[in-house]
Amino acid sequence: MATQKQQQQQQQQQQIQKVKNSGLISVHGSPGKDDKEEEMTRSALTSFRAKEEEIERKKMEVRDKVYAQLGRVEEATKRLAEIREELETLADPKRKDVAVIRKKIDTVNKELRPLGQSCQKKEREYKEALEAFNEKNKEKAQLLSKLMELASESEKLRMKKLEELSKNVELLG
Repeated sequence: MATQKQQQQQQQQQQIQKVKNSGLISVHGSPGKDDKEEEMTRSALTSFRAKEEEIERKKMEVRDKVYAQLGRVEEATKRLAEIREELETLADPKRKDVAVIRKKIDTVNKELRPLGQSCQKKEREYKEALEAFNEKNKEKAQLLSKLMELASESEKLRMKKLEELSKNVELLG
């Protein structure tokens, strides 16, 4: 490809040189040769323009081929991406469902944490209240026991006093 370009450039330079030489000859040459040389110059210029147009046409063809190839490459890339996606879904067809469920599990876990902490706090409060309740019940039982004991002693003392008074009344009477 590069050698063809170089050859074309060399041919163009040779034609340009011919055109320049023909101009020099016509200035210095005889009048009869002027028409012939002028026709040669026109012919060389026409040939040069034709080659330039051919080069431009080939350049456009190559550009079109490159763009066409790029289009095919883009299509192939899209197809490969689709195939890769299909392969990934084949590896785990339920991957999306699993991902959705995992997200839901994460959400529930986040909601459970504060509820668990609240539950633990309430359990502690319940245990503390239960302990306080049991202590007060023990205290009440002790107080009732003491009350019963005092009441019993008071009754005994009153009975003793009544017996003494009763003896005193019997002695007096």
